[in-house]
Amino acid sequence: MHREPSASFDRGALNYIRQAAERGIYDIRGMGAKRPVPNFDDLVFLTASASRYPLEGYREACHLETTLGSRYAKQPVVLQSPITIAGMSFGALSANVKEALGKAATEAGISTTTGDGGMTDEERQSSKTLVYQCLPSRYGFNPDDLRRADALELVLGQGAKPGGGGMLLGQKVSERVAQMRTLPAGIDQRSACRHPDWVGPDDLKIKIEELREITDWKIPIYVKMGATRVRDDVKLAVKAGADVVVIDGMQGGTAATQQVFIEHTGIPTLAALPLAVEALEELDVADEVQLIISGGIRSGADVAKALALGADAVAIGQGVLIALGCNHDSYVQDGKNHDATEDYAGLDTAPGFCHHCQSGLCPVGITTQDPVLEQRLSPARGAQQLGNYLQVLEMELTTLARACGKSNVHHLEREDLVALTLEAAAMARVPLAGTSWIPGNS
Repeated sequence: MHREPSASFDRGALNYIRQAAERGIYDIRGMGAKRPVPNFDDLVFLTASASRYPLEGYREACHLETTLGSRYAKQPVVLQSPITIAGMSFGALSANVKEALGKAATEAGISTTTGDGGMTDEERQSSKTLVYQCLPSRYGFNPDDLRRADALELVLGQGAKPGGGGMLLGQKVSERVAQMRTLPAGIDQRSACRHPDWVGPDDLKIKIEELREITDWKIPIYVKMGATRVRDDVKLAVKAGADVVVIDGMQGGTAATQQVFIEHTGIPTLAALPLAVEALEELDVADEVQLIISGGIRSGADVAKALALGADAVAIGQGVLIALGCNHDSYVQDGKNHDATEDYAGLDTAPGFCHHCQSGLCPVGITTQDPVLEQRLSPARGAQQLGNYLQVLEMELTTLARACGKSNVHHLEREDLVALTLEAAAMARVPLAGTSWIPGNS
């Protein structure tokens, strides 16, 4: 009897087809792509030895300060490190989580970002440096709140769903969320896939100038895009007047979108970053327009490699949620540890495998608007855990920079890296380890 499985129609493909045939609807889920793609793990640093000298971590400083938005803004954003917290909305996340993000970011001297749906007072008060997002939906967008922000991020696309609009299912549209977004409570919300105010780069330039007038040219304007046609997109954003360009690779997460977007659109962060750098260099603005990269950044090593490849800063989303307790098997409430495994089972999943952010039934109280569930994460405890994570990222980043002989993390460069695979070498534009060969270079 032959039991050889089909490579094309494996168990996953069979289950997909059968479910589609039975239900007639596509899957919607949260988090990011699960398929393996080339990533920063495929690169390693060439640290110092005889040909150059490392710095001593206990005696020699390694600087992290990062300035974003110095092109046109009167008040650029100055951060204590090149790490930022990506946009995640109140609606996708609970109010407690948003407050925790602000507290941790303030303590670390970095920025956090509102996400879609507007700015809450708690978030503004807890965040020393807050970036205000404007997405195609314009839900909750308020010029008065814009004037309270430290930077504006115009979102043209996200790495998890480039070319697609945002989604917030009715279970998470609470009375407060609905009021902020001028929507009926309990009804699914789906955002547009493109901004209604422009159909091309000329219109984008006009919109950016309009927003600058609202803020008296004080704050920087970022333009965020999912990683697809990166070189052209970056050039158009720069021509339209962006102070900062944000590129989000396909590993970027989302609160809810079609699985077909998450797994089958965009390009990996590792491939997108060199393309963005090349676009800035071709326009001769690499020292004038800052580049933030996001999508699957997890560790201090990832941050260091992103900077070495030319990014000025990184934005982290999924890593932040995991630091808060996402996919953990327990939560702390009233000073006691509580088992959450039954709640995961109710979602037909288990800790470590959950991607049910869209459901509003988060077992650890992060991606929910349920008044009972959201109490499972206290702002104080969440801020402490996230603060510890951010501290480790910075320590790892400076440790690697010093090992490469750098007194400033922004001095890391592509020459400090080699690749372990052909794919990573070609995407990152660095040599294959043990050779001087960069695949694709003549």
